[in-house]
Amino acid sequence: MARSTFRLSLRIGTAMLALGAALPAWAQVAQEQEQPAGTAASSEQQAVAANEATGEDGATQDTDIVVTARRRAESLQDVPIAVTAYSGEALERQGALDITDISDTTPNVTLETSRGTNTTLTAFIRGVGQQDPVAGFEAGVGIYLDDVFLNRPQAAVLDIYDVERIEVLRGPQGTLYGRNTIGGAIKYVTRRLDDDPTIRARANLGTYKQADLILTASTPLGEGIRIGASGARLSRGGFGDNLNIQGLENYNRDLYAARGTIELDPTPDLFIRLSGDYTRDKSDPRNGHRLIPSLLSGAPVLDDVYDTRAGLNTPKQDIEAYGGALRIELKLGEEFMLRNITAYRKDRSRTPIDFDALPAADVDVPAIYRNKQFSNEFQIVYEGSQLQGVAGVYYLDANANNIFDVILSTTGALIGVPGFTASTFGDVDTKTFAVFGDFTYKVTPQIELSLGGRYTNDKRQAVVIRRNLRGGPSPELGGGPINGMFGATNPTGRQVGALTSDFAGEETFKEFTPRASVSVQPDDDNTLYASYSKGFKGGGFDPRGLSTVAPDLNANGTREANEIFDYFLFDPEKVDSYELGYKASLFDRRLRLALAGFYADYQDVQVPGSVGAVVNGIPTFVGVTTNAGQANFKGFEAEAVATLARDLGVAGSRLNFTGTLGYLDAQYKEFITNVANFDASGNPAPGTAARPVDVADFRRIQNTPKWTVSGTLDYSTPLGEGGGELNANTTVSYRSKTFQFETPSPFLDQPGYALWDASLVYTSPGDRFTIGIHAKNITDKQYITSGYQFLTVNPVTGVPVLSVSPASANFNRPGVASSLGREGVVTAFYGNPRQVFLTLGLNF
Repeated sequence: MARSTFRLSLRIGTAMLALGAALPAWAQVAQEQEQPAGTAASSEQQAVAANEATGEDGATQDTDIVVTARRRAESLQDVPIAVTAYSGEALERQGALDITDISDTTPNVTLETSRGTNTTLTAFIRGVGQQDPVAGFEAGVGIYLDDVFLNRPQAAVLDIYDVERIEVLRGPQGTLYGRNTIGGAIKYVTRRLDDDPTIRARANLGTYKQADLILTASTPLGEGIRIGASGARLSRGGFGDNLNIQGLENYNRDLYAARGTIELDPTPDLFIRLSGDYTRDKSDPRNGHRLIPSLLSGAPVLDDVYDTRAGLNTPKQDIEAYGGALRIELKLGEEFMLRNITAYRKDRSRTPIDFDALPAADVDVPAIYRNKQFSNEFQIVYEGSQLQGVAGVYYLDANANNIFDVILSTTGALIGVPGFTASTFGDVDTKTFAVFGDFTYKVTPQIELSLGGRYTNDKRQAVVIRRNLRGGPSPELGGGPINGMFGATNPTGRQVGALTSDFAGEETFKEFTPRASVSVQPDDDNTLYASYSKGFKGGGFDPRGLSTVAPDLNANGTREANEIFDYFLFDPEKVDSYELGYKASLFDRRLRLALAGFYADYQDVQVPGSVGAVVNGIPTFVGVTTNAGQANFKGFEAEAVATLARDLGVAGSRLNFTGTLGYLDAQYKEFITNVANFDASGNPAPGTAARPVDVADFRRIQNTPKWTVSGTLDYSTPLGEGGGELNANTTVSYRSKTFQFETPSPFLDQPGYALWDASLVYTSPGDRFTIGIHAKNITDKQYITSGYQFLTVNPVTGVPVLSVSPASANFNRPGVASSLGREGVVTAFYGNPRQVFLTLGLNF
């Protein structure tokens, strides 16, 4: 089907090319009045041109900021959606390095680098998201690179270079952006090519041996054709070291990236953009810091939170990602535009994850993630005097494939000698088809009504194969060949066990997600709106499921096929969201204000997880993914950009303040979990059914602080006539207590903290060069962003169960018991420490 869809895309593109060549010339005059000659009036180009007219930071000027949140160019002031927009120039002035840097100044948003690598993204908006990267789990926040949906979190930490703007859309965006935007969407828009030959260079030099170089060049090749390319070399030494493996740093960066673009506008009504990108990350493994002494070997907690003793280094860390997109836009007169976006992406991550961060071969997880996707989206955009909107169809054909081991130690196998290995192979095919439309009708000059809807057909096919091994990792992950049954030794000395899961399942999820809003504009400077939207995230099959522990729901002593299927299956999650908002430009546009209050009813919340267990006498882990039940989210957001002073001491100077405030009261109302009955040996008791228990009072919404606050002061001043401009800005941001998982952890949950950043940038006359110095996390605050915990806990309350083992006292160790492995896993990953770096930018 992917091939037939690709052929259809080519036919659509060819038809659009032919149609564009045949268009009458009478439309050219009107379009030349709107924009530079020789370019098609695409909504994206309108947004670029409008924002360029505002200067380097539209938020501080007197003109409108234009976004494409509804797939057409609109003033940020008029869009009935909670949107935060960042220009590329503003991000550069603030020293932003990757997409996670915008999290500190966007209300109710969490963007973090996941555990293990520098390139896997954890994203949450208004309490909705996903932090598990395993194939089979879907994101709750959509990431879009030039309107191409990135289906997987691997390689989704996008570095900030050659970027036009980033838009953060909060709340469900299911109508226009589809499934997996149940929390919101983030649009990363790269810079369009210049009409004139251009060369840009940017270099960063800083602490921890930071050395970045970004080169961008573009040139016209004739009338209506431009080419451009960007290359980036991003490197940094580690914030810490691996004290166990010589030569490995921890939290270092070793990345190469490139983008290439060809743009064509053979007629004023036709625009074609062919783009490709490539990223290679060869950084060392990103390992965690133990928060408790090891329970068996007695290793103490390290003094430096960025150091590790991790012993796993197979497979060698290596991430590669690339993709390409073809965008065609064709105007049909003054009101219609056809748009088609065809894209293909592929990535592969090889990563050794040492959960216990110790030399012992215990809870070591070597892994390989492979993802590929083909997508095509066709849109019809209408821009009339009273009616505007977009309708289209979308298709996605994606595959997510991973293999990972959980290597556990046994008695006498502590230092470098592996014991049992639980090997897991997962393969998930996704085919999604959707039809959508969203239109706005101007009822009166002051009142607009918007209605939209999307029908999605989401088909999932999954394979999960698990087996027990002895003697180290699976062959693909660095181990020797295997054959035979458990207890039989093959020529390599490997012992293998029978399959513990051999699952194949298929399910189709269908959903209609509507959206409606009413906007009232008493005048050009004030907008009030009320909206309703529904979000949807497809279901799937637990990629860590273990057939041998599937609940015996009918208590007949046999795990039947339908019980195993239901055990692996988790349902879609859905949200109904209601929002009231107010946007204003006040006091002669010296104050821009955006307020939003929202309430969301969240159903069948997907909660991935795994726990340690002993099954048939063999230590292993078990997937425990559930649809928790119901949660309610309510809160508000405020964003303000104020010009505090103009001509302050110097003519042409300006002092601005940007403030954001987010409040989110997120609570589970129902969280049903099955508490199994176990026999005296720790095995699931045959002939007994698990007990459903509502544990909502003991669960929390993960990665979602109640309060997010930021304030930025930005001062710019000219340095005399022809002397350039100096800009100084400083930001303080605060996040209240954050729970890492649904079950509270006394070790990993991060109390509230504040970060302080500052930048000083000089721009020469004509913007020929810039020099800046940037300081991040000036107070050197240590804060946890993620982690692992495998301790024995009360299955209802989640409170760690105290160990009464007398051995604990011998080493002055914490009174907790391990649920997976013998050393106890409580491992934390930290945000970046204080960094200071110098930037130099050149424009030719």
